[in-house]
Amino acid sequence: MPQFTPLQLKLHIRDHHDLGFNLVSKYPVNVDRPPHIPLHDRIPRNNMATSSPSSSSASAAPIVPDLPPVSSLSTAPIKAQIQALDLLFEPSTELHGLALPALRPRRVSANPGISADLPPPPGAPHPSVPEPAFTSYAQLIKHIGTLLTQLARSADAPAKQKLHGILGSHPRLGAKKVDSAQSQAEQASLNAGAADEAEKLHQLNAEYEAKFPGLRYVVFVNGRSRPVIMENMRQRIDRGDIDEEELEAINAMVDIALDRAKKLQATD
Repeated sequence: MPQFTPLQLKLHIRDHHDLGFNLVSKYPVNVDRPPHIPLHDRIPRNNMATSSPSSSSASAAPIVPDLPPVSSLSTAPIKAQIQALDLLFEPSTELHGLALPALRPRRVSANPGISADLPPPPGAPHPSVPEPAFTSYAQLIKHIGTLLTQLARSADAPAKQKLHGILGSHPRLGAKKVDSAQSQAEQASLNAGAADEAEKLHQLNAEYEAKFPGLRYVVFVNGRSRPVIMENMRQRIDRGDIDEEELEAINAMVDIALDRAKKLQATD
């Protein structure tokens, strides 16, 4: 093999497709360059997307995570607690602020003769053990319903504002875009019917929200058809009692959450 003295190695690009090396020496040297392969042919076909953007997973059913066992909810991370609340109800920062404190574990006396509410003697361990705040999701849901009812019966303006924010987290009935997978399934019966019924439902939603500023019509659809739901909405609009409307919306939220917990097969 000849010795190259001096040897200079220069990197040059002949064009935008070709990257090669040029050896400059006093002896002629031939360097074979590999054949040019376009970039799109270098990517393995099995790693490339086989569907176009227009046929993305939008048509696929969204994956709904499972509810964790309620016994572990009190000690779960805040993120997991919020996810469970969003599955049962609808994503709402007001609901998070209302319900998260109730999920803290209770302190129960480890010794029947000693009260867990009394401070332990200096240097002694606390005579109590943590227990889950709730023994079932039904119990949790009904407790949140009680907290919502307390807001409804309060004369405090911020309490009413918080309640209306929670009730307003539910999507409008018959809306074309519904983010919650549970709401999509629950409103499936409202997507069938004549076009004039869909328009009438849209008008009733607007009339309802004008009648009850700050509220949104909430009902446990439970497979009922458009005409049945619109008749219920008509009756509630004509009744015109915002206090009764708040309580009825709360009861509907509780019924919806109980049904969701059952369908998600929560482990109690």
